[in-house]
Amino acid sequence: MIKGIIFDFDGVIAQSVEVKTEAFADMYKEYGKAVVNKVVQHHEDNGGMSRFEKFRLYHNTFLNKSITDYEISVLADKFSNLVLEKVINSPYVPGVINYVKKSYYKYKLFISTGTPIDEMKEILIRRNIIKYFQEVFGAPNKKQAHVDIILSKYCLKASELIFYGDSNSDLEAANYADIEFVLVKNNNNQTLTSSYNGKIIRNFLDLL
Repeated sequence: MIKGIIFDFDGVIAQSVEVKTEAFADMYKEYGKAVVNKVVQHHEDNGGMSRFEKFRLYHNTFLNKSITDYEISVLADKFSNLVLEKVINSPYVPGVINYVKKSYYKYKLFISTGTPIDEMKEILIRRNIIKYFQEVFGAPNKKQAHVDIILSKYCLKASELIFYGDSNSDLEAANYADIEFVLVKNNNNQTLTSSYNGKIIRNFLDLL
């Protein structure tokens, strides 16, 4: 029997993946189109990875530059300024808000995202939906850690949870704990969609 549901946010609750893709492209445009293309491709293939990890990876790998924690925090603040209002104003994935409201009365609901936790909470508050979620998890902790806390703190078994996600990090976190995973298909995760053999949905309308 299902007792809890874990949701990623970008691409699962809000159609906000493109907002962050555009922000990464904008932040690396000074390094040329080839670098931007690599950044965008990696970002789209690793949607649930935190921006802190991405900035370090992109500088080290694509720019051959070392980067300090302070420099990463500066980039992260700039990124937040670029995306916050746009994410707050992004449309919902069709059917998801009614699914959340309906599920709220039956199950414990959680958010597990790669977005910094304070930023994620602000987004949920300003969208007036934070009340539906038992707890919100975000960066700097990784999704496997989110899952561990959910299982232990709320005395849940893996078999009592469903994880709705749209990225490799979501799938890996679900597989890590043997939680049922449902892939939410969108225009940015076609590679994952083509290789995934489990349940795939385009939106939540058919689940209502």
